[in-house]
Amino acid sequence: MTTSTPPLILGSSSKYRQELLTRLHLPFVVVSPNIDETPQENETPTDTALRLALEKARDIAKLHPDALIIGADQVATVDGVQLGKAGNHANALKQLQMMRGKTVQFHSALCLFDARRQTYDLRDIVTLATVRDLSDEELSNYLHIEQPYDCAGSAKVEGLGISILEKVESDDPTALIGLPLIALTDMLRAAGVVFYRAEA
Repeated sequence: MTTSTPPLILGSSSKYRQELLTRLHLPFVVVSPNIDETPQENETPTDTALRLALEKARDIAKLHPDALIIGADQVATVDGVQLGKAGNHANALKQLQMMRGKTVQFHSALCLFDARRQTYDLRDIVTLATVRDLSDEELSNYLHIEQPYDCAGSAKVEGLGISILEKVESDDPTALIGLPLIALTDMLRAAGVVFYRAEA
């Protein structure tokens, strides 16, 4: 990036999103947003994910008025039920039991907020993941090994979680992990960020 490019902030406490963003070889800092992530009454999964991605970015913009801020949120749904982070083994097992043999929708919302101009680009990248019809024992054993209790839907596609999936359909392979890099690079280019600069 050039000196005229504003600082880039990832507004997320997720280690998975941090790891993904490092792939772009851009300098950035991490700031954790402080918002209520509870879905609102009668809110669709898309609306929940988009609202939270924007709120996270806006929250950080209050203290960083000169920055480009990335906000992201992910909501998983199956049979119309929203699945959040399980938090523990028992909840994760219930989630996987609900998901097995079915196709789960993952809404990976992404916001690039330009705090200088108070403008933003906001998108929802949808991934369809079909879960294998596995036994309770297999699901429980998987959870004990990987312990994906901080992931929506209790499966980490970048790890052993890929073994419980039959199929993944998405325009962006990184969306399911939590930060859609194809969409993000499009947003950053539109904001003037330079990715490839020859050495002086």
